[in-house]
Amino acid sequence: MITKQWILLNNEIMTKKDDEFSLHKDKEAVRSYFLDYVNKNTVFFYTLKEKIDYLIEHKYYVNFYEQYTFDEMKEVYDFVYAKKFRFQSFMSAFKFFQSYALRDDSGEKFLERYEDRVVSVSLFLAAGDVQRALEYAEILINQEYQPATPTFLNAGKLRSGELVSCFLDEIGDNLSGISYAIDEAMKLSSIGGGVSFNISKVRARGEAIKGVEGRSSGVLPVMKILEDTFSYANQLGQRPGAGAVYLNIFHNDIDEFLDCKKINVDEKLRIKSLSIGVVIPDKFMEIAEKDDVCYLFYPHTVFREYGQYLDEMDMDAMYEQLVSNPKVKKRKVNARHLIIKIAQTQKESGYPYLFFKDNANRGHALNGIGSVKFSNLCTEIMQLSQVSDIETYEKEDTIRYGISCNLGSLNIATTMENKRIKEVVKTAMRALTVVTDRSDIKMVPTIQKANRELHSVGLGAMNLHGFLAKNYIMYESKEALDFCNVFFMMVNYYSIETSMEISRERGIQFEGFEKSDYANGSYFDKYISNEFFPVTDRVKELFEGVEIPSPVEWEKLKQDVMQHGMYHAYRMAIAPNQSTSYIMNATASVMPVVDTIEVREYGDSTTYYPMPYLDNDNYFFYKSAYDMDQKNVLRLISVIQRHVDQGISTILHTNSKDTTRDLAKYYIYAHKMGLKSLYYTRTRKASIDECISCSV
Repeated sequence: MITKQWILLNNEIMTKKDDEFSLHKDKEAVRSYFLDYVNKNTVFFYTLKEKIDYLIEHKYYVNFYEQYTFDEMKEVYDFVYAKKFRFQSFMSAFKFFQSYALRDDSGEKFLERYEDRVVSVSLFLAAGDVQRALEYAEILINQEYQPATPTFLNAGKLRSGELVSCFLDEIGDNLSGISYAIDEAMKLSSIGGGVSFNISKVRARGEAIKGVEGRSSGVLPVMKILEDTFSYANQLGQRPGAGAVYLNIFHNDIDEFLDCKKINVDEKLRIKSLSIGVVIPDKFMEIAEKDDVCYLFYPHTVFREYGQYLDEMDMDAMYEQLVSNPKVKKRKVNARHLIIKIAQTQKESGYPYLFFKDNANRGHALNGIGSVKFSNLCTEIMQLSQVSDIETYEKEDTIRYGISCNLGSLNIATTMENKRIKEVVKTAMRALTVVTDRSDIKMVPTIQKANRELHSVGLGAMNLHGFLAKNYIMYESKEALDFCNVFFMMVNYYSIETSMEISRERGIQFEGFEKSDYANGSYFDKYISNEFFPVTDRVKELFEGVEIPSPVEWEKLKQDVMQHGMYHAYRMAIAPNQSTSYIMNATASVMPVVDTIEVREYGDSTTYYPMPYLDNDNYFFYKSAYDMDQKNVLRLISVIQRHVDQGISTILHTNSKDTTRDLAKYYIYAHKMGLKSLYYTRTRKASIDECISCSV
C-alpha cells in the first residue's frame, strides 16, 4: 500500500537537522492534505446560494430560511470566510475532516469546510438573531471558544443527534428504581449519551429483601446489567455506549466493587467496560490518617433504622452513631489497607475515579437545595441530584433531579492574546444557554426536569500548558499559579454576571435560587474581602490592557445577583476535551502534556502531533506530566478549583517506580488541597522509550 504524501510529510517532523526536529514539515503536511485529498473530495458549488439551497433541499441542514433571509446568512458567511482561517497542524485538519465535517450520503464527499461548520453552528444557536450569530461566529472562527462535540457536530444539521451527551442519575434501592435506571441507560446510550449512576443506595450483598435476610446480591449484578445495557445500546453501532457507576466507600460492597477491575479476577466478577468511581467523605480520610479502625455499613439496615440513605448522611455527624447502633449491620476493615487497595487497582487499570464528597459540598452554593453525591464519566460534573421514587403500578412515581452536562471550553491562549476574556466568556455563556434551552430529553423525566428547572451549564477551558509554554512559563512555576488565579477568577466573574443578566432579561431564576448562597450573598465574601490581581511581574505583563474585576466590582455584582437572581444553577466545569482540543490546536484541558510531540496510530499509519506553538526555543517548557512533581500539578489545579463551582478532570501521571503508598500520598494531598475529584491514574511503564524531551 502506498503511503499518502501528507503522512510522509508529517512523519518528516521527526527528521533532525542540527539536532532540531523539522517542525515546519507539519505545515507542509496540512497543505498536502488539502490539495491532494480534501479539495479533491469536497463537493463544489458555484455560488453560496446554491450551496445553502442544496444542503436544505437534500435534508442535510435545517431550513435556515425560516429564520434568516439569504442576505443575512451571507453576512455571516462573508464575515467568517474573511477571517481566512488556516489549520495550524495536520492533526487539527485531520481530526476535523475525519470526525466533524458534514459528508454527503455516500460518506465519500465533504459538504463542509471548517468555516461552514462554524456558520451552521452560529446560525442555529442564534435562532434568527443575525447580530448574535455574528458574535457566536467570531468566538468560533477565532478559536477562542469551542462547544463540546455533540453541539459542534450536530448544531444546524437536520438529521442530527442531541446537542448534549453526558448524563447522571441516582439508582433507588428497589426493583422499580433499578429497572428505571436500566431503561434510562438504554435510551440515553442509544442517542450517544454517556451515563453515570450513583449506586450507593443499592443494598449490599447478603442484606434482607422483604424481611428475609441474606437474599440481596449486592451492587455487582446491577453493574453487570448496566455494562451489558451500554454494550447493547450503542447508537446504531456507530459508537460504543459509555457508562460509569459510583459507590460510597462506607458501603459494605466496596471490596468487590474494586476487585471487579482487577486483571486476574474471576471473569464472572470482572467489569470490563463500565467505569467505576469511589465516593470518599472526609470522615474516611480522617480515619485513614489516624490509622483507626474503620467500619463499613450495610446501607439497607441504615435506611431501616434512620429512614435516611447512608450516602446522604453527614458522616462526620453520624459515623460514631452508626458504629454504636447494634441494629446497623457493619464490618471492620483497615482504612489504610483500603486506600492501598484503591491505589493497587489504579496501578492495574487506571480506575477507580475518586470523588471527595465533602470537598465538593464545602464550596457548594446550592447546599440549601441539595447536595452533590457523585460525578460523571470524566469527574468534572458536580451538581445536586435526588433519587426519584419509582414505584410499582400501584403508586405514582415521584420524579426528582437527574443531571445533564452541557459543556464548552475557552481557548486560553487565543482569548488572552485577543484580550477578550469578558467578551468571550459572556458570548460563550449565551451559546451554552441556548443549548440548555433547546435540549429537552423527554425520554428520561429526571434529566428533563433538572435541565428545565436548573439550566445548568459547564464552561471549561483548554490550552493552559500551550499558553504557558508559548509565553516561556513553566507549568510548575509560581507564575503559572498566579496566572490561573487571575484568569479563572475572571471567568467566574463574567459567567456569574452573564447568568444574572439573562435572569434579569427573562425574569426567570433557576429553581430554588432563593435558598442558595448566591441569593444570601455569602458566595461573594471571599472575592469582596480579597484582591485577585496579578502579583508576579510576568503575569502583570500578560494582563496589560485587560480590566480585572476588583473587590468593588464583586460587591456590585453581589448586589445585582441578590436583586435579579441567576439563570444557571451551575456555570463552570473543566472537562478533558481531548477531541475538540485537536481541532483548536490546543493542549487538552488544564492538564500538562504527556509528550512534546504526540504519536498517534491511525489504521496502518503513524502521525505526529507537535504541541501547539512548539518551536526549538520553547521546547523545554513542554515538560512531560510524567516528569513533573504531581504535587505541583495538584497545587495548580487547586488554585483553579477555588473559582470553579463544579469540578476539574484531573489526571495523575505516575511512573512505574511509584509505589501504591506514593499514590495514596497523592490522594491525601489532593484531598487536603481541596480538590473535588481525581480522574484516571496513568502510569508510564519502565520499558517505555525515553521521552522525546529527554532524547534531544
